[in-house]
Order: sequence, then structure tokens, then C-alpha cells
Amino acid sequence: MEDGESLRKIITTLAVKNEEIQNFIYSLKQMIQNVEANSARAQQDLEAEFQSLYALLDELKEDMVMKIKQERASRTYELQAQLAACSKALESSEELLEAANHALGTANHHDFSQAAKQIKDSVTMAPAFRLSLKAKVSDNMSHLMVDFAQERRLLQALTFLPVPSAPEIDLAESLVADNCVTLAWRMPDEDNKIDHYVLEYRRTNFEGPPRAKEDQPWMVIEGIKGTEYTLTGLRFDMKFMNFRVRACNKAVAGDFSEPVTLETRAFMFRLDASTCHQNLRVEELSVEWDATGGKVQDVKAREKDGKGRTASPANSPARVVQSPKRMSLGRGGRDRFTAESYTVLGDTLIDGDEHYWEVRYDRDSKAFGVGVAYRSLGKFDQLGKTSASWCLHLNNWLQVSFSAKHNNKAKALDVPVPDCIGVHCNFHEGFLSFYNARTKQLLHTFKAKFSQPVLPAFMVWCGSFQVTSGLQVPSAVRCLQKRNSTASSSSLP
Repeated sequence: MEDGESLRKIITTLAVKNEEIQNFIYSLKQMIQNVEANSARAQQDLEAEFQSLYALLDELKEDMVMKIKQERASRTYELQAQLAACSKALESSEELLEAANHALGTANHHDFSQAAKQIKDSVTMAPAFRLSLKAKVSDNMSHLMVDFAQERRLLQALTFLPVPSAPEIDLAESLVADNCVTLAWRMPDEDNKIDHYVLEYRRTNFEGPPRAKEDQPWMVIEGIKGTEYTLTGLRFDMKFMNFRVRACNKAVAGDFSEPVTLETRAFMFRLDASTCHQNLRVEELSVEWDATGGKVQDVKAREKDGKGRTASPANSPARVVQSPKRMSLGRGGRDRFTAESYTVLGDTLIDGDEHYWEVRYDRDSKAFGVGVAYRSLGKFDQLGKTSASWCLHLNNWLQVSFSAKHNNKAKALDVPVPDCIGVHCNFHEGFLSFYNARTKQLLHTFKAKFSQPVLPAFMVWCGSFQVTSGLQVPSAVRCLQKRNSTASSSSLP
């Protein structure tokens, strides 16, 4: 039995090894085919490059030969014209010389004087005395000579493109701020053959060197011409980001740099759908008013009896809930918000540091609020109506108002109402500030002493809003907070 078991193990091991060898043989055959295909493609590319080089040289040769021919034609024309003028002047001069010799042989003094005067006048006007005896152009063509020694050395140095070295990421010059990441790198050696760089990044919750297996895929940015790149408009929904870079020339990409991990600290939260008002439909970070939520059947029954009313804060379906004890319990043992508290909270407590998030609301919403609240906020409590919450509140119902609310006190705000509001909570220093998310204009600041952790808080009636989390505190907000914390702080207790 033992011998049989041992033999079976040997057979199994041998079978596995045979399968490995077969797979390796298949891989080798595939590599041989790839070598044939890749070498044929490389040869075709090489011949195409040389043909392109030949064509360029032929074109340059034709241009330079044409310049020589044009220069020859131009100079020949100038010299031929000057030769013709000299020949004509010489002919005229010889005729005058013959006439002068003939006059000297004349015996009659009267005829001689008259002939001499005519010859003198003719000589004065003769072309020979107005003719330049200096050639207009030179016969030297040395300015059209060439010396291709340097180019010949360059051609002799032609070789295959080297594979680019792996870049080195410069952490000292890299920066994470304002939901942007600027990554800088350099080449270990100068390489003038590099055409561009490829940057890859991915999100992770693990600090340290990137792991081989990650849930998040590498995101690719190609065609980067410089040695620095800035990723903008990021949402930091994980704690870290991995980065790597490689250089590419016209033919091949080099190895990736050693990957680096940068911390992307930001406030990330979601909306707690388990405790929101039942008239609010929550989908991830979006909230929409739903007038048919809650005890819809009771409302329909009232409408059949002729007692139905429009969905207002005082007459919403939530008002027909017969007993608070019937409300379902959410996480942390607290009840859903009900009655006129159309509220939803974030799911992440703020108990230190400073945090920032933004919310964009539908301008047609009849009422909207954003701020923070203690988790102990009562399920009937509206934002800003008790000491457990602070908020900015916009009312578009009947009379438009925009105010800061806390502990049932309101302060009207004389500022334009933005469609996107940024919230900055500095827990330790007790500041809660609201900004125009686009322009970073300060809208209002509460100065409070938080006695317990707070949660992002929102309310909406007959409208909708969209929250953006995973944001860092903008640099402009930090600067404005220091400058305006005292001047713009709330007088509400």
C-alpha cells in the first residue's frame, strides 16, 4: 500500500512536471513566432526610415544643385551682358580711331580743323569712356561648397534606439494640496531621444509600497512632454495614491520608476440613509424630496375622504405617523427624523482637526439647509432650531430669506445666495464657516465650543441636493478663515 501511494505521488509529480514542460514548450514556440514577426516588423520599420532618409537627402541634393544652377545662370547673364557692352564700346572706339587717323592725313587746314572738332566731340561721348572695366560679378563659386564631415559622422553614429532608463520621482518637488497632486520626476541620465512620458496612478487605503494586487486599477495619462504633471479636480475617497512614471522614445517605452505612495488626506463621508426623514430619497451622496414617502396609504385615505392637503411642512405625509414608537431604528440606536425635520446626517463623526465638504442644491427647492449637528439631535428637531445644530438656511417658500441659524435664533445674511456652498469645520478651534464654493467668498462663520463630536447635516423640502465629500480644505479657505474668523464670526450663542 505504501509503495503504491508513493508511486502515485511520483506519477502525479511527473504528470505535473510534464504539463509544465509542455506549457513551457508552447511558450517557447510562441516566442519564436514572436521573434520572427517582431524582427520582420523591425526590419520593415528600419527600411522605411532609411528610405525616408534617402528621400530627404535626394530632396536636399536637388535643392542645392538648383541653387548652383541658378547662381551660374545669374552670373553668366551678368558677365555676358557686360561682355556685349564692352564689345560694342570697342567697336565704336576703333571706328573713331580710324576716323582720327584719316583726319591727320588731310592736307587742307580748314578741313582738318573741322574734322578734328567732330572727332573730339565724338570721343567725348564715346561709350568706351563711360564703361566700367571691372567685372560686375565674381567667377568664384566657393560659397556654394559643402563640407558634410560632421553630418557623415552623425550618419556613421546611427544605431538602434536605446531603451529609456526608468525615471526617478522627486518627492521633494511633489505636492498634494487643494485636491490636486503635482508629481515631479527626473531622468538619471540625460536622454535627448525621449519623446514623452506616461504617468499611472491608482487609489489605495494601504500605506507604503504598492501591493501587487489592488482592487483599484491603474489610471493612465499618456503624452506628457515635461517632467512634471498636475492632476486636478480629484476626489480623495481613499487614504493614499500610488504613482509611477516611465519614459518613451519614438519606438519603445522604458521601465517604470520605483512607485511612490502619497497621502491624500481628506474628509470622506456618506449620507446615513437609515436615519433620514422618510420623505427624503437618498442615493449615495444625492438626496431628493419624495412627497410619496412614508405613510402614503394614510394620505390617500384622507384624500378620499376629502381631507387631503398639499404637501407642506405642516401637512406632509410624515405628519400622519400615528406614534413615534413605530419609527424604524437606524444605526447607532437613533430613530429616523420625522415630522417637519426633513433632515439627513452624514455617517462620519467630526471630533478633531478641520474638514471641508461642498453641497449643490436645486434652486427651485422650497427650503434647504446645510450645517453640522450633534448625533443627539432629536428626531423632531429642525436644523438650527435647537442648541444641537448650526446651519445656513434658505427659504424660498412664501417669503425668500437666507439666514444663519442656531438655538432657534436666526441672523439674516446680506450676501448673494450661491448654488454651491462649501462648509469648513475646524473642530478644535470651534469654527464653522460657510463659503461660496466657486468664488470662496465667506458667507458666515459660527464661533462655537463643540461639547461633543458633530456630523454633517442637511435638510431639504420640495427639492434636492448633491453632496461632494473627499475634499481637502482649500488653501484659500484656510487663509480666509485666519483673516476673517473674528470679524465675520456669528453673534449667535
